[in-house]
This record gives sequence, structure tokens and C-alpha cells, in this order.
Amino acid sequence: MQTTSSISRAPANSAEATDDLQDRIARFARFALTLSATIFVVARVVDFSKAGGLSINDFVAPNRIAYEFALLVLFLAWRRCRGGTPMTKVALERLDAALTIVISTCWGMLGWGPGANYPVSLAMPLTHTLIGRSVIVPSTFRRTLWISVVSAVPTVFIIATHGTFVPGAVFDRARVVLAVSWCGVAVAVAVLSSRTLYGLRKQIIDAGKLGQYTLQEKIGEGGMGVVYRATHAMLRRPAAIKLLLREHAGESDVARFEREVQLTSRLAHPNTISIFDYGRTSEGAFYYVMEYLDGMDLERLVEMDGPVAPPRAIHILAQVSGALAEAHALGLIHRDIKPANIVLTERADEPDVVKVVDFGLVRTLERNQGDSGVNTAIVGTPLYLAPEAITSPETVDGRTDLYALGAVAYFLLTGKHVFEATTAVEMCSRHMLEAPVSPSKRLGKPLSADLEALVLACLAKKPGGRPASAATLRAALLGCGDAERYDVKASRAWWHDRGAAFRAGRKSSGRIGSSTPTMAIDLRGRTDAVPDVRPNQP
Repeated sequence: MQTTSSISRAPANSAEATDDLQDRIARFARFALTLSATIFVVARVVDFSKAGGLSINDFVAPNRIAYEFALLVLFLAWRRCRGGTPMTKVALERLDAALTIVISTCWGMLGWGPGANYPVSLAMPLTHTLIGRSVIVPSTFRRTLWISVVSAVPTVFIIATHGTFVPGAVFDRARVVLAVSWCGVAVAVAVLSSRTLYGLRKQIIDAGKLGQYTLQEKIGEGGMGVVYRATHAMLRRPAAIKLLLREHAGESDVARFEREVQLTSRLAHPNTISIFDYGRTSEGAFYYVMEYLDGMDLERLVEMDGPVAPPRAIHILAQVSGALAEAHALGLIHRDIKPANIVLTERADEPDVVKVVDFGLVRTLERNQGDSGVNTAIVGTPLYLAPEAITSPETVDGRTDLYALGAVAYFLLTGKHVFEATTAVEMCSRHMLEAPVSPSKRLGKPLSADLEALVLACLAKKPGGRPASAATLRAALLGCGDAERYDVKASRAWWHDRGAAFRAGRKSSGRIGSSTPTMAIDLRGRTDAVPDVRPNQP
């Protein structure tokens, strides 16, 4: 298994593979059309340059009509596959076979009638067609064999009986044998090349598999891991697979990678990313499989759509609080709550479903979990770091996550961060020493007093001034007056109107990861960027 960005396409019977087959048949038709049309034009120019110029027979003789019909067939096939509605795999396979056989028959008919080509010349267009198809259109050995043989029969027949169709033609046995042999070689080359290319393609697909999962496009990459979108072979369920990069496959990195998946897999809250599987590739690379989220993180939501209305913000924050309540109850602290690690998705029955992701920096409250080395570093994203996470990271508890969630709430409601700074050190200093400006003042319009007071309480400098727990925070959020104004119908309409635009923006931006990097600042003075790989980001 190669952990590179070059990955296979979807399985052979998937929608993506069918679309690819339709595209390849269009390419084959365009290739044959371009080559044949160029030869036709050149031939007519040559005819025109001769004494007497062009005649009507140069266009309406039987062999000329066959050639023109082939051009028309190729054009129609190209248009159908290029601009038409998607076709089924069975229909595409039938079109592939019919197109190859029909145009090959037309090429053979060039030897029928006055001015017909010599036998050897009749084998040339067949050769281009069969070999071109074998290279462009993926096909098994048997399929390529029978299509090529059937396609070659008309040309071989006309070559063998050349004198019957061309008055006055001399039956030159040597030329006939050479032409027929040429056709046989063309069939053999087409079959062998198709077998080789199809085999290589299958090897690439097999190399892009992890057990029952087939890798598709790469959707994220960070300092330690690379993430692919994948599909389960039997369930056809999309998933995200995170692989540990080879250069980070040392003992400590592997231990951290295993710890991340083991701790995350303990969480079962509906607003927490789900882990499906974990293991090693045949080459020893570690990976784990999680649910694929087709949505957007809160950072991108605010970036593209501005501040979020208070009722909707409360609905989002309450779900995050629920996910954190479960984690804290199990003795786990996320330590990197930020908009980029909170993904907003939708379900058929419910819009605005939240998923908390990236538990790579999670730590346990117990002191015997082997994470004492991590406790000596300031870990997290500076924009969302609680004061105690900076001054005494070994003392952090669930209320540290609540401070970060308060900063997320501030960002959602105002579209701005709690503090602005040019360096991480300056940002940390402001979190420790400065009181935040009220969200309503930063927004420029009033917010409900209960919601604003709750956000500022989460941003209290001392943990004791914050809500006692994530469960308490969730109850307080749902008790705000604006919570009752959350409109499911309006949210569903928003996804209908804006969801497609957000997905299009996601694809065109090409952005992977957050613009607010996670940092690990060792208390001994060393600062490193912690990989910010969000495997769920589509």
C-alpha cells in the first residue's frame, strides 16, 4: 500500500467507474474521428490537385459513402458520450462494441468499388481503430479479443476477395497474404496491449484497497497523516481513511496514532465522529477508518456566510456541548476545540447536525495513562487557548474545553475572534491578561442578555468562573430565550439554497486544513506545529 496522493479510481461497478467508461468511449470516438476526418480531407485535397479536379464520384462511390458514414457514426457517439445524460454500464459496453465493429466494417468497405485502395492500405485504418481502442477504453482480455476479431472479419473478407469488388483488379496473392497477416497482427497487438493495460489498472485498484475499503480521492494531509475518501466494497458506504505517513512511523508516532483511535473509539455520542475500523496495511502502515462527513466546518461557514444567527448558533453549540459532556464523563479532554474541528452536516430528517472531530490531542484526566510528556507542553490553537492551558497545562480539565467552546461561540456570533494578534505569544498573552470585548459590541448590534452572559462566562479567566460542566453548559444554552426561535424549516431551506454553493466553493478552493494552526509549545522553549489533519473534511 502506497501512501501517496496517486490513488485508484472507484471499483469497477461503481458510478464513478461507469462515468469514467463513458468518458473514455467519448475520447476513443474523438480520436478516431479526428484521425479519419484529417485523412479524408487530405485525400480530397490530393484528388482536387489532380488533373480534372474533384468529381461527384469522389463523394458518392460506395466506399466513399461508407467512409462518410463512419465519420457520422463517430461524431454521434462522441456527442452522445460527451454531452448526453449518463448511460448504464451495460449500454456503454454495447455502444463500445457496436461502435468498434461498425466503423471497422466501414473501413473494410474502402476496398469495395472503383478507386478502391490496395489490400495493404485497407489494413491500416483497422489497425488504428483496434489499437486506439485497446489503449483508451479499459477492457478485459476476452472482451477485447472477440470485439477485435469480429471487427477484423469484414476487412479480411474484402481483402481476400478484393478482385471481386474492383473491376479489373489483379489478384496479387502476396499482397493479400501480407494484408491479412497485417490484420492478424493488429488484432494480436490490440489484445495484448489491452490485457497489459487492464492488468496494470487492476493492480492500481488492488493497491488502493485496505481490506474491504477502496481508496478514492485524497481529502486531507498534515504533518503525520494523509486522509482519503473511501468506499466499502459490500456496503457501498462512504468513509474516510487516515493513514500514518511513513516518515512518521516511529515508535512514539505509532503510539500516539494508536492512542488517538483507541480513545476516540470509546466515544459513541451522535455528535462525535465515529470510528469504524483500525489496522495495518500489508506494508505495515497504520490506518483507521471513520465516517465520511459531507459538510463544512464552522470556520468555513462563517468565512463564506458571515456571523450565524443566535438561535442557530445555540443549536450548534448545544450539540458540541453534548459531545464534550460524554468525552469528559469518560475522562477525556479534547484540547483543540475550534471552528475547524466542528463540522456541520445535514441528514434527511434533520438539518444542522454537528460532528466534533480530530481527537488527536485528546488527553486523559488520569495521571497513569502514559501522557505525562504531553502534559508539559502548551497544546492547542492559540486563538482558542484557555489561560490555564498556557500557564499550567498539566492542570487542564473539562472546563478548558468550555473556554475554547466559548471562543467558538464568540466567533460564530460575531464573525470575529475573541482577540486579534500577530504572533502566538501575543495571542497567549491576551488570553491570560485581557478581558474580551462583549460580543454585541463587536457585532455592532444587540444580542440577548442571557446568551451573551453565557458566552462571557465560558471565557472567564479562571476555570471556577465558567459553567461547571459541558452538561451544565448545554442545559444553559437550551434555556436561553433565543433557543426557542430555532427554525428547522428555515435551516432546511438554508441547506437547500446554500449547501450546493458551499460544496462548490469547497472543491474550487482546494483548501486542506485550517487557517488557524494547532501549536505545541514545549515549556523548555521549543515550539512545533502539531499536524492539523481533519480526516472528515470532504
